[in-house]
Amino acid sequence: MKKRLFFLRIVFGLSFLFSAYTKFIVPGYFEITLMDQGLVNNRLAAAQWARFFIGMEMALGILFLTPYYTRKLSLFSFFILVVFTGHLIFLHVKGVTENCGCFGEMISMTPLESIFKNGFLLSIALLLYFYSKQKGKFYWVLIVSAFFIGSMWVFLPIQKPEDLSFQSYTSFENKGRVDLNAGEKVIAVFNLDCEHCQETASKMARLKNSSKDFPQTFVLYYKEGASTVESFEKKTGFSAPYTFIDVNTFFDLIGNSPPRLYYLKNGKTVHVWDDNFVTNIKKQMDSR
Repeated sequence: MKKRLFFLRIVFGLSFLFSAYTKFIVPGYFEITLMDQGLVNNRLAAAQWARFFIGMEMALGILFLTPYYTRKLSLFSFFILVVFTGHLIFLHVKGVTENCGCFGEMISMTPLESIFKNGFLLSIALLLYFYSKQKGKFYWVLIVSAFFIGSMWVFLPIQKPEDLSFQSYTSFENKGRVDLNAGEKVIAVFNLDCEHCQETASKMARLKNSSKDFPQTFVLYYKEGASTVESFEKKTGFSAPYTFIDVNTFFDLIGNSPPRLYYLKNGKTVHVWDDNFVTNIKKQMDSR
């Protein structure tokens, strides 16, 4: 029985560590997941809670790899999993089928799939609680928990709100959930009826088709006439994940006239281009 409990404890601990790791490497994705699911109402709050949850999962993972306070930790983990599962059930009932974010972007799971995963973990938590022997050294639990939870704000510093110009755009057609504050990305602001926008998109399409290193591009479309995204893409040969913006946002984001391109690096605007778009993209690609 001891060997079985040891095996279950290791599996349980590694599951928490793996879950924390998948969120740690792309915390922004977990942040916007919290926002999309209605758990927080702004990016700053999402960033704070994301770091707390990541640190908590890391701490639990490490603690389950040691033999101290296994019974009480199992009970705590059981109630945490019950709360998470309840939220997943709520999402499933609402008809949500998008990645729930339990394993970040690394492993996409629907709420229903994650419910079954949590059911397996809940059964392990119960077995550990009923059959493990409680051991002392509660100070070890406090030290590990305080270190990992507190260190998240050091290892994952939170960006200032003013540096996150595009933080409100978290979901795009043909892509789903996206974190624009991670990595290098191009944001194109197009008017669907603008001939200059269509010309620029055509040139970008030719460069994209001839290059393997074309940066990830997302489009913010403004629609004022009869043109559709489908007709725009057919006319230009350019397609990218997109979302729509209203007239006020459109005029806030463009210069004197559309289009305008933003080059982002980890959420910060590195370049703003109002002309020579293809040349500027090429220069940026060559400078990598």
